[in-house]
Amino acid sequence: MLRPEQMSRVSMTGSKQVLETVVETTHDLNLFHITDYDGSWDGFDPGRSTQGAETTADQLVTVRSLKNILDIDEEDAGPTRIVTEEALTDELESIRATVNQLDDRRQELTQELREIEDRIESVEPFIELGIDLDLLTGYDTLQVAIGRGDRQAIEQAIVDSDSLTAYKIFPSSDILAIFARSADAASDTALTDALVGAEFVSVDLPSSIDEINGDANTASASENPAGFDDDEQLSPTEYVLTLDERRQQLEAELENVEKELEAERNETAGFLLAAEEKLAIDAQKSEAPLSFATTKNAFIAEGWIPSSRYSELKQALTETVGDHVQIDEIERATFSASGDDHVREDVPAKSGGDAGAPAPTAADGGDVDTDARADGGTAVVMDDDEPPTVQDNPGAVKPFEILVQAVNRPGYYEFDPTIILFLTFPAFFGFMIGDLGYGLIYTGIGYYLYTSFTDRPAFRSMGGITIAAGVFTIIFGILYGEIFGLHLIATYLWEGLVGLSHAPIEKGLSPAGIEWARGWLVVSVLVGVAHLNIAWIFGFFEDRNLHDLKHAFTENGSWLLMMNGFWIWVFSDALRPVAPAFIYTTFSAEGVLPLGFNGFPAMELFTLPGVGPITIPLAIFILGLVLLAVGEPVEAIEFLNVLVNVLSYTRLAAVLLAKAAMAFTVNLLFFGVYVTGGGNEAEWHFGLDKMPQVGEVYHGHEVTDIMFGGLIHGDAATILIGMIVLILGHVLVLALGVTSAGLQAVRLEYVEFFNKFFEGGGREYNPFGYERKFTTED
Repeated sequence: MLRPEQMSRVSMTGSKQVLETVVETTHDLNLFHITDYDGSWDGFDPGRSTQGAETTADQLVTVRSLKNILDIDEEDAGPTRIVTEEALTDELESIRATVNQLDDRRQELTQELREIEDRIESVEPFIELGIDLDLLTGYDTLQVAIGRGDRQAIEQAIVDSDSLTAYKIFPSSDILAIFARSADAASDTALTDALVGAEFVSVDLPSSIDEINGDANTASASENPAGFDDDEQLSPTEYVLTLDERRQQLEAELENVEKELEAERNETAGFLLAAEEKLAIDAQKSEAPLSFATTKNAFIAEGWIPSSRYSELKQALTETVGDHVQIDEIERATFSASGDDHVREDVPAKSGGDAGAPAPTAADGGDVDTDARADGGTAVVMDDDEPPTVQDNPGAVKPFEILVQAVNRPGYYEFDPTIILFLTFPAFFGFMIGDLGYGLIYTGIGYYLYTSFTDRPAFRSMGGITIAAGVFTIIFGILYGEIFGLHLIATYLWEGLVGLSHAPIEKGLSPAGIEWARGWLVVSVLVGVAHLNIAWIFGFFEDRNLHDLKHAFTENGSWLLMMNGFWIWVFSDALRPVAPAFIYTTFSAEGVLPLGFNGFPAMELFTLPGVGPITIPLAIFILGLVLLAVGEPVEAIEFLNVLVNVLSYTRLAAVLLAKAAMAFTVNLLFFGVYVTGGGNEAEWHFGLDKMPQVGEVYHGHEVTDIMFGGLIHGDAATILIGMIVLILGHVLVLALGVTSAGLQAVRLEYVEFFNKFFEGGGREYNPFGYERKFTTED
């Protein structure tokens, strides 16, 4: 789990006579992650696509184009089927011709509709204006402007102009028609010049009604969509009505074309999906040799497979091609990035200083191409590429891989932190929310995502994560004794059934429970210390593998010494006189979590004059700082990270109290809250059935104050308002649980935990093969 699945580099060498059989067999296994040949070997060239590759590519483009036109997706697939070459040749061509014809007609109709819409839009404003178009132009003494703008601003601009002597504005709901008389000496553009500062936008218009009619009368049959008769004279209103009739005809025809396309979609969807899959498989197979190293008669293919499945690959190829291909496990990648301890199969050197590639064997048993060779005197590999990463996690842990991959895929030689996220992220989330009601809802949402999106891995993974977070929220909710912020579980389970005086743990909102709130701060700090210890331990072992023990101690061991020394010192008697008392009493026999821990002893070594006593934990911290300064002097200035990083985990307690306060506020508004006791002993209780009076003894407690009477205890109107507040309030708390508790938990994992050891950058394992969904070979 902490390491990815071990990978082996495999070489397959054989005669070109068995190349297609090897490709077929390897593809069916879906195991072999091919390494592309980089062209560096003397005497070897990259392979070529097999015969028919271009035809396959063209057919694949055609199928995908038809899928796009018909809007086909995976949900339209029928039963699996066999797709023959004849079907790809004949049926595909028939479908292509039909669909392209219908799609062309659809585009023509759509374009014609768009043109008609534009014509109608250009004429309609003049219909509303109510003025004959012939009256809008052709004056000697009047200037006319048609357009849109603010009438008041336009009138003011005309009045302020010395070049205009009189004007008249005819308004409609969309445009304005402005007539103005210019002064004797004014220019022909006086009105236009006056409107420049009035934010007036002019509208183009036909110079006369004859231009509209002329446009219809002079058009050819193909350019006359409205169907006008020659010499027919139409007013703008009649023109728009005629265009509207034509629009309705086109829409009806377009609807028929869409129905024909839908029928074609329903009839051909299964075939096209199956054809795409078959062609994609054929394209993979035909293009595979492009990654091989080849000579005239031989080929060499290299790639990665899981080490545990090497024998499966070898057995399958032996059964299909016998001894006509040689299979070698030339490298078994261990978890050291230097590669010094990789297990390699040495290749004996040939005369002349060349190292021979694993010798190909001819199909007839003879030697193949004596020129087949590669430079170098050790193991022959195509490229020094890193092994791909296959995260090796059990089913329950696997959904959390998406959280790791959101940062980056783990590198092959580093630890996979998925299992740590599986153990900590849901616990962080559940601790911060801690409510049975919210937990049940989160679990239900997660179950829905996990079961409803089986074909969408990302949603399915998020469902698994949400289920885990919901389960931990339920567990902590039971321990806190809360359901939707109410202490009903504490009352009926822990107090009524078990006989405790309160729930095993509390959140600490009330004055009487303040020690719980302080205690959770201490717990958060200790959780941070434990979490960061794991991170730096991971980093320690990675540095030991990548470099040496010295690097491991200076890079990560130093931080381990500093952090643990510092926090043992903080929790020791050496700081008791100045440190807050609750850090020593939280786990004492009288504390809220009675584990019998009262702090570490001072552990003094000696006293420095002017400095004070030097304790063992402080000395350990100083030793770690010295190691850090020796290894990375620049990082020594960040020594306070051992304090800052750990204190960052107090956000666990902060969000816990914030979410509890929000749920408390919602319930306070609806049920009301009364107070018993006073001062630091005050306790808060919800008025679930009624709101008692001050001084009344209620449920064994004397009521000392009423914090809020509660909307439920008012009249019908306040009860209705209260119901809205209750529902919307808890929905808000539920949603903010994701955006606050969820994001804060993720932040602790990514920023505090991952930064100590995780770099990522691993390659995805992409085996040569295809998982069939729509086709079958049987």
